[in-house]
Amino acid sequence: MSNVPVLLLASVIVLGVTNVTLADEQPGQNWMGKDQVTQKLSAAGYSYITGLKADDGRWEGRAVHDGRIVKFRADPETGTVISEKPEG
Repeated sequence: MSNVPVLLLASVIVLGVTNVTLADEQPGQNWMGKDQVTQKLSAAGYSYITGLKADDGRWEGRAVHDGRIVKFRADPETGTVISEKPEG
């Protein structure tokens, strides 16, 4: 397994291209906060979680999962990933 995706994403984070805010923001009633969603994603095997934002009634962001950089969408109330696709 190549570490290139992980190193590339880490470089983006270090360079400040991606703005990550882990404040406990809740855009809607009954939504999990950003920190709760991040914890749920980490427990599900996602790492380097970035760009987490509320969009179109769900949480969206980027992360590394199974050694690949992916874009994901997560349920706002449970934090469960509802879709994921490779970035690039």
